[in-house]
Amino acid sequence: MALLKTVDAKLFQSEIPYKPMGKYAHFLTIRVTESYPLFQTDSELNKARVRAGVKPENKNTISRLSMFKRKQSTPERLVGRELLRKYEFMTAEECEYNVNFAMDNPDCIIYGFAIGDSGSEKSKVVVDTAFSITAFDESHETFTLNAPYENGTMAAKGEKKSDGKLDGEIGKVTARINQQDHIRPQVFFPSIVTLKDPTEASFLYVFNNILRTRHYGAQTTRTGRIRNELIGVVFADGEITSNLRWTQAIYDQMKANNMLKSPDPLDEDDVISAAKSAIENLMADEFIVHTDFIGDAFTPLINEVKNLTNNEAGIKSILQKADNEAKEYANKHISKKKTAAKTK
Repeated sequence: MALLKTVDAKLFQSEIPYKPMGKYAHFLTIRVTESYPLFQTDSELNKARVRAGVKPENKNTISRLSMFKRKQSTPERLVGRELLRKYEFMTAEECEYNVNFAMDNPDCIIYGFAIGDSGSEKSKVVVDTAFSITAFDESHETFTLNAPYENGTMAAKGEKKSDGKLDGEIGKVTARINQQDHIRPQVFFPSIVTLKDPTEASFLYVFNNILRTRHYGAQTTRTGRIRNELIGVVFADGEITSNLRWTQAIYDQMKANNMLKSPDPLDEDDVISAAKSAIENLMADEFIVHTDFIGDAFTPLINEVKNLTNNEAGIKSILQKADNEAKEYANKHISKKKTAAKTK
């Protein structure tokens, strides 16, 4: 029984295919920072030198913040795993992330896994690096961090370390001070999340994960709050434009309409409007067959999805259907490898 009435069933696969069959669902997402997240490698924020826009008048090079693909897909995947455990479609013991994959649940089949000789499954979710619309210099701040003693000051008052020795002389100010770059709030990262050969259940599963995920970036920090604003979905028989080109096209739109007002943050309504216009123009230049749910056409779809996912019966129906499909796929294509792995 179909769960969605706003999308033609022909845009979905009836079951998860073993080989690529040329159907794609592209989620058009604007990721909005709402605190001070960290996307970093070797203690430095990730950034790239790229062209500012697509148009010739914006061909100057700028530095943009980068949000690598794993920084996006991993938090969304983990949110899905939480739901599967909450509603008892899997247990923590039978499927432990990056340790022991069960190989037969929606997470493993949709997002993929690799267990050496025991088996592997390529991810059907494709996410590429996203880039900030604004330049690096306008999008980050440097904070000085300290680690005070429990007395609330930076001066030692007889505290001891784990080995029982004093942590410095009494009254001495600690040197536990550091500096760290953080991404500012209201920085926007346009990102296209692609699901290959979607079934209705896998489409809803990934859709729900994107909507629910709230934290990205370094997991050791207490910050990292990000909201995902979906502005549309494109069904196609091939891949569409890149995150970088979409970002550059948005930059062109906003600059032409005098919406870039540094050092003030971008206005979210302006970003959403420019993002819709930019992706519509880019899709008009594509050489593929596509069905677009953007702008007013997207409203009925996202409302229907929200009505399904904001109640226990609805989310259970999605997870149940996705779990049935995953287990059917695993029995057909993975069961032999899984049985061999258990007998070793």
